[in-house]
Amino acid sequence: MARIHLSKATVTEREEQLVLEALRSGWVAPLGPMVDHFEAEIAERTGVAGALALSSGTAALHLALLHHGVGAGDVVVVPSMTFAATTNAIVYTGATPVFVDSQASDANVDVALMIEAVDALRAEGENVAAVVTVDLYGRAVDYSALVPALAERGIPLVEDAAEALGASLDGEACGSFGSCAAISFNGNKIMTTSGGGMLLSNDTELLSRARYLSTQARQPAPWYEHTEVGYNYRMSNLLAALGIGQLERLDVMIARRREIRDLYADAFADLDGVRLLGRSEGDDDSHDNCWLTGAIVEGREPGFIDRVVEGFNAADIEARHLWKPMHMQPMYASARTFGGDVAAGLFHSGLNLPSGVDLSDDDVTRVIATFRELVTG
Repeated sequence: MARIHLSKATVTEREEQLVLEALRSGWVAPLGPMVDHFEAEIAERTGVAGALALSSGTAALHLALLHHGVGAGDVVVVPSMTFAATTNAIVYTGATPVFVDSQASDANVDVALMIEAVDALRAEGENVAAVVTVDLYGRAVDYSALVPALAERGIPLVEDAAEALGASLDGEACGSFGSCAAISFNGNKIMTTSGGGMLLSNDTELLSRARYLSTQARQPAPWYEHTEVGYNYRMSNLLAALGIGQLERLDVMIARRREIRDLYADAFADLDGVRLLGRSEGDDDSHDNCWLTGAIVEGREPGFIDRVVEGFNAADIEARHLWKPMHMQPMYASARTFGGDVAAGLFHSGLNLPSGVDLSDDDVTRVIATFRELVTG
């Protein structure tokens, strides 16, 4: 049997046509008309004033933090449950990340605790230069309380929406919250440009500054003139062409991932201690992009999820643990953390199931049968 992947990119003739068009145009180096077109379409899709196509979502986060003056001696408050790239961008600036625990229902950051952490750090004399949120696995953070609380305190919010393109909250698209947002087009994301990302904002000054830094901070002179350090962060015209084609299919791809999530939800409803992230306790996940479906298996002995993941791999099915919380990572063993037990518990009891649009119904049936056997056997 063929291996079932967690989230495999799919490419159609439409993407091939656009990439070939870009190749034949001669715009094979970074930047070009496809980049301009892609930026405009993503900005329109997310309802922001502008977008900047970059080499990665990490680059977008880095430039966002630099715009806000984040640097050595500052602290940045960030969820513990995230991929390392979120925190790496903070460290690039010389600032120190401070981690905040998750809420159990969907693994997203505990907003009340995040506000509490900001206030506690400021009371201790720390300069909280920014707060970074993460829209985990394609589900928006609860911004209804967080956005006004940070505005009242004068602290900029940077939204890591790397996983959440196409998701929304109360009619507002992920990628439109805070001063700016980063999205990712890595190979396993909801849509891909092979590698790449984008910085989104309603702040045209922010985007202009980021654009300048992302092209090696070149001054407007007839020779290469530089007055400060810049970065080689721009997206190529070829990758943007791929992205344009992928964006045309985004709603169809989200719909298929939702179908897969619904199949899992129905198939596991009778299993004791099993729930899907965002589906328990009446939570509504109808506005998620369903990038990855996370399953939590509670009430089992330590190491149970490790064995489930191993069992999937033995069956030639790719399943992965949830993100290992940053406060549990060796490089952040001494980092300041507010809470942490919830995120740790989710990591020890959860895994992501195959969710890609390339999965056939037979593939999903195979995943379901394997999961049931591993959990009940």
